[in-house]
Amino acid sequence: MYRKFSKVLEKWDQHHEKPLMIIGARQVGKTWLIQDFCREHYHDYLYLNFEETPEINTIFDGSLKPEDLLRKMSIFLGQRIDSSMALVFDEIQKCERAITSLKYFCESEKDYRVIAAGSLLGVKLQRFESSFPVGKVSLEKMQPMDFEEFLLACGDELLRDAIFEAFEKKEFLIEGIHNKALRLYHDYLFTGGMPEVVQEYIEAERNIYSMQEGVLKNLQLAYLADMTKYTLSAAEGAKIVEVYQSIPRQLAKENPKFKYTDIRPYANRRDFSGALEWLESSGMIYIINRVEMPEHPLKGYEENSNFKIYLSDVGILTNACGLHYKDLLPEQPNMYKGAVIENYVVQQLFAQDIKLYYYKPSEKMEIDLIFEDKDGNIIPAEIKSGRRKRSTSLNNYMDKYNAEYAIRFSELNFGYTNNIFSVPLYATWCIKPVRSI
Repeated sequence: MYRKFSKVLEKWDQHHEKPLMIIGARQVGKTWLIQDFCREHYHDYLYLNFEETPEINTIFDGSLKPEDLLRKMSIFLGQRIDSSMALVFDEIQKCERAITSLKYFCESEKDYRVIAAGSLLGVKLQRFESSFPVGKVSLEKMQPMDFEEFLLACGDELLRDAIFEAFEKKEFLIEGIHNKALRLYHDYLFTGGMPEVVQEYIEAERNIYSMQEGVLKNLQLAYLADMTKYTLSAAEGAKIVEVYQSIPRQLAKENPKFKYTDIRPYANRRDFSGALEWLESSGMIYIINRVEMPEHPLKGYEENSNFKIYLSDVGILTNACGLHYKDLLPEQPNMYKGAVIENYVVQQLFAQDIKLYYYKPSEKMEIDLIFEDKDGNIIPAEIKSGRRKRSTSLNNYMDKYNAEYAIRFSELNFGYTNNIFSVPLYATWCIKPVRSI
């Protein structure tokens, strides 16, 4: 499967002044991509997994000079390791001394290529007991597959190109192509972007009903297991689980603003702020804050006390809501479908590295998403998910704030009327129009 993140690896390899540290949620494909990249670009590389082989941790006791570490690795593994080999440190959060060693690899005069990866590294960094190599590593975050990558995995590169061309030209796709894209979009709502699930979908010949049951459920269980494995106490783990399991029902509300009292009665920020921080750092959730005013720069008007939370993968949300494939089709209304569609849009835009907010100045007006484009324009976006009828339209917002243009996501075809750009949901990934493939 092609991953756009490979461009990050290629760019780093051209300069690699610092070790590369890749963080991201469990099962987003970090290990597979790194090893595939190393096989393609390097004559030889060494792969160490600190979770699978915990004895490796002892290699990092004592001196952390690269020459000393390579000598100890050679003895431990029974093979000669030298500076010409690329080094891959997987699940590096299991060995804090290995993280500290990255500083010495960075400062060495020799040309070391070191790639580190960790599924919950962001959490561990906040509790780091040793000296973290600030400024000595290049940190990059890897996301689940977006819909563009899903199309490529399915062998639909020509469809991907047609969608992007229609987006750029703001013109209709012919009905047959539009309907094909919608069918694949509905499939993605069910599978999500976790590579293991997408691979199962492809092996089932792109037939949802032929997929093995339990793939998404197993991912969900693995996430829950991590919530206890990487926390300092059972009580802390229980709070994280409570927050995580409350997200589907919070999103299903007509007003999905996150409320602590929806986790448990009388709960407040003090009780659960640590759990929220843990989930965001782990890559399991996205947090979108409200802005007081839709003015540039949006971050200057950000309110951290009012926010919405979405899961980092729409397939996991679909599974957590207990939805079947037919529940996601247009003719099947249910309380969760609007939440799933909104989560999908958020996931696609996060994958394009767009900073998102929402705007709700009153109970009578709400703009689902608001962000700045590459030219600094404030762009309001509406998601037609069937969640609710708005009393104030996007047109009124544009009249009031003189917006350059607005975006309306729906299952309708492309169109551009009254400065509102109608974007089919399957084209959400096009919003940042910088092609990297």
